[in-house]
Amino acid sequence: MARRDPHSYTDDRQVEVHQFSWIVDVSFETRTLHATALLHFGPKADAPPLLDLDTRGLTIESVRLVATGGHVGLVHALDAADPILGRRLRVELPARAVSEGGTLEIVYRTSPDASALQWLAPEQTAGGAHPFVFTQCQAIHARSLLPIQDSPAARVTYRAELSVPAALRGLMAARDDGRDAEVVGGQRVERWSMPQAIPPYLIAFAVGDLASAELGPRSRVWAEPKTLPRAAHEFAQVDDMLTCAESLFGPYDWERFDLLVMPPSFPYGGMENPRLTFLTPTLLAGDRSLVAVVAHELAHSWTGNLVSGASAEHFWLNEGMTVWAERRIVEALFGVEAAALDAALGRRELDDAVADFADRPQLTHLRTSLDGIDPDEVFSVVPYEKGFLFARALEEAAGRAAFDRFVATYVRELSFRSITTDDFVALVRSELPGALERVGAAAYLEAPGVPPSAPASRSERYDAIVALGAALPDEAVARQLGPTEWQLYLGRLPRPFAQAGELERRFALFERGNHEIRAAFIELALDSAVPEAMARAEALVAEVGRMKYLKPIYGAMARHDGARTKAVFERLRGRYHPVAAQVIRKLIAAT
Repeated sequence: MARRDPHSYTDDRQVEVHQFSWIVDVSFETRTLHATALLHFGPKADAPPLLDLDTRGLTIESVRLVATGGHVGLVHALDAADPILGRRLRVELPARAVSEGGTLEIVYRTSPDASALQWLAPEQTAGGAHPFVFTQCQAIHARSLLPIQDSPAARVTYRAELSVPAALRGLMAARDDGRDAEVVGGQRVERWSMPQAIPPYLIAFAVGDLASAELGPRSRVWAEPKTLPRAAHEFAQVDDMLTCAESLFGPYDWERFDLLVMPPSFPYGGMENPRLTFLTPTLLAGDRSLVAVVAHELAHSWTGNLVSGASAEHFWLNEGMTVWAERRIVEALFGVEAAALDAALGRRELDDAVADFADRPQLTHLRTSLDGIDPDEVFSVVPYEKGFLFARALEEAAGRAAFDRFVATYVRELSFRSITTDDFVALVRSELPGALERVGAAAYLEAPGVPPSAPASRSERYDAIVALGAALPDEAVARQLGPTEWQLYLGRLPRPFAQAGELERRFALFERGNHEIRAAFIELALDSAVPEAMARAEALVAEVGRMKYLKPIYGAMARHDGARTKAVFERLRGRYHPVAAQVIRKLIAAT
């Protein structure tokens, strides 16, 4: 077996699935997808007469080869389940199909607890009247939706037909090919296509009570009707952001940049699904102060979606390059100070993450070895922020103009490819001679922690926060602090902080609508034994499902009162995405 990706059964010697057609019946009653996947593979000389596919929790009903004279049943077997990889589906192919290419038809059902799916009862949605389902396939969860070569290196195009309840709206991160007018058995068929080859983790759909508002010629926002007005206000300037990004990185190759504001249980800030970015509702602060997350997801349209890391071991290529691109967008739109503050906050979060991995420092390398490790279990800001520092160091060593030319070449030459760290290094060596040596690239790629020579982002606004130290800001200063500055200030305070209660009395931080400020203060208040903190923390973890907040808040809760924290989690875990619930359960157990 030739496996380059430790998280996939994909065998490079075998034929490659380059396209699939997907016919899906979405059943809220059974919380399953009943589906047919038509996997189209090309010929491959000297390939073995086998095809290994990734699955997790799928019930396989039939596997057949599509043939002119009728479908031919094929010998197939599911291996025993691996706790990380799922079950390998091995299909025996006729020699002629290997030499000429062909199409497999696989009829199957998903499990009600499929790791890529979250099924929400009406009371778990913003509107409270209709159910909702959404997908999250990153890092290795597409295999719980369909049998596939579930590796970022196995890029695919697809067509899909979703049969959804007629009262609801289905959306895919794909081109909208129209809806059937006819309703059959209470269901309506919606058609979608993805003409560009994408990694499987970018396959995405959602079904719920959804409405939309136009933001610009190439963008609209979708949300539940109750949420839509706030979302349309918050993201009104997205089309300007798209135009700005194109001026920095070249043409936008995905036609549309639509947004979907998710239910509260969505576990991430955003997910860069092409043509339909998923966003957490915690961004709806009312003052457009958290739109940097949108800049990050937009930047993925070039770094991550066009050029992808070939496996989770090269995840920094997706995220580090994207954080660099995100901050270039922020700088262009909001100024150098805003980008510097974001970078300073990112550095603080990176230092915290490095400390968290003190017992496994190898996981703070950019190039990681993850064989036998679930990528969800080691998810952190390290590939984001250490990767950003590496890109920023290269930019400083080569000069901005030269590094911008390098990025243009990177995107142009490697578009729609999945690459390794070695591929990146080779291109840097070719386009920016000597830059790797000047920045000490090995200290980023192969060594733990943060290199002492890593770039530091400073600004007048950051220096003012540092100058405050542990003093309480006066009213005039506090009015000038933005969300990033509040986070930097709160993060620098000692734990416990004797004046945490006074800080709340003066500035009502428990009441902030901005979740970044509120969550940062709740964590400080818990560590400082503010009497009200535990109740406020319980309210927050009942309201949000974003892991960025759940992990530090549950950690602080567990340090404060372990038994009560376990009881809170058991009461609320059904509201969380399966990935988030798994991570939080293990975090509480380890605290």
